[in-house]
Amino acid sequence: MLAFPLILQTFIALFSSNLPVAANSKLFREYIGAEEKGVKFSDVPVNSEVDFHFILSFAIDYTTSSSPPSPTNGNFRVYWDTENLSPSHISSIKAHYPNVKVAMSLGGDTIKDKHVKFSPETINSWVRNAIHSITEISRKYHLDGIDIDYEHFHADPDTFAECIGRLLFYLKQNGVVSFASIAPYNDDSVQAHYLALWRKYGHLIDYVNFQFYAYDKGTTISEFLKYFDEQSSNYRGGKVLVSFGTDGSGGLSPKNGFFEACRRLKHQDKLHGIFVWSADDSKKAGFQYEKQSQTLLARST
Repeated sequence: MLAFPLILQTFIALFSSNLPVAANSKLFREYIGAEEKGVKFSDVPVNSEVDFHFILSFAIDYTTSSSPPSPTNGNFRVYWDTENLSPSHISSIKAHYPNVKVAMSLGGDTIKDKHVKFSPETINSWVRNAIHSITEISRKYHLDGIDIDYEHFHADPDTFAECIGRLLFYLKQNGVVSFASIAPYNDDSVQAHYLALWRKYGHLIDYVNFQFYAYDKGTTISEFLKYFDEQSSNYRGGKVLVSFGTDGSGGLSPKNGFFEACRRLKHQDKLHGIFVWSADDSKKAGFQYEKQSQTLLARST
């Protein structure tokens, strides 16, 4: 008697993950803590009318006790600015702003100027270690979500998909996190790994933080919208967020039409949210584009 409903639920989950998504959102997300610039949660303006996610950068399964740093097979350590972004700081910002949630990002580009590489010894051992270490960090820091931002790989796409997919399944099934995101960008190796993950475990991924700022500098509005459509097709059924960097990286900058592109997407009911890399870089300019992003998202039209 229970077999049919279970089959039906599975079918619905698989089918719905491939449906196009058409819905604006008031989600704003910002990476914070990677560059040791002393930025605090309280420095960043929070609009009470948006859903705001801070993303701590980064937890990495590497050790710096060796030179150069070496991988630790899923045993994650915290490498964000713990002096200014501590468990008590997280509790404080969440108490002050009920609309704020905090996630941590795994991986990142470099550690001590060396590439962080996804380097599991085996799938089972990596997943076992990752579950243990990430659960411990999540509980200590009162975290709500997780973001996957590996950008270099010592494993094939199927191994990456299995490791990350099994990890996300456990974390969500056991209430360790309530949401998950991935942060791919337009690179053949990166896309191969994340699309393998998406095809098998996309139903566990709530947001696609696509790094549109990894495209060339001087990207135009029309090019940006074309890139958005391409990645929405790649991650079909996913909530693909638009993004810009405040670190001088590429893509469509706020000065060159990013917000006009957002307005066009919003008019088409396709603005699923905005994220920024990063608060560390935005601090010197007073977070002007964070304010502008949140104002745009909060408006009903």
